[in-house]
Amino acid sequence: MRVVLAEDSVLLREGLVRLLEETGAEVCAAVGDGAELLAAVAEHLPDLLITDVRMPPSHRDEGLKAALEVRANYPSMAVLVLSQYVELTYATELLAGASSGGGVGYLLKDRVARFEDFADAIERVAAGATVIDPEVITALLANRGAADPLHTLSPRESQVLELMAQGLTNTGIAKALVVSGGAVEKHISAIFSKLGLQQSPTDHRRVLAVLSYLQRPAR
Repeated sequence: MRVVLAEDSVLLREGLVRLLEETGAEVCAAVGDGAELLAAVAEHLPDLLITDVRMPPSHRDEGLKAALEVRANYPSMAVLVLSQYVELTYATELLAGASSGGGVGYLLKDRVARFEDFADAIERVAAGATVIDPEVITALLANRGAADPLHTLSPRESQVLELMAQGLTNTGIAKALVVSGGAVEKHISAIFSKLGLQQSPTDHRRVLAVLSYLQRPAR
């Protein structure tokens, strides 16, 4: 796996390079701002871009904006965004185009310290999955309104959707919940039906179901 990394903190950037190398990835470039990120992506065309949300000069959302530009210019390229805090607007913006492109993820930096979680996330995103940090999912669920169609889901269906949001495959969900693959398929079919997601050759219903977390009205 060839990776371009963007992180303005030199110490964290060097630490991430070491972690990535431990996973067997090749870090093509490790840069410190959005402009360098875009130049490195154009030069190396990596399999995966990993970037912090907040980058110089304003330390607001330069990394996110650069990631969105990469998604627009290279839709098949996997992108993983790292954030210090749960920022639901950023997560929504990043994942909005996930149904038509390569893998995409939104991960809190605390998760990076857990090597197995980080390695698993980058592997899933690079393979084309959509991965949302479990803490982000928890925040989204806590903000759910009474009129939200997600309220129509059964407790088990909500569990399945949460695991889908974490990037698990049907097999992974079945293992986590200790149920059969057929049971998982039935739950996912029910989720699609309750959320009004019709089968379409141009839409990825798993991603659209996950986005239902992010696009519902607040209380």
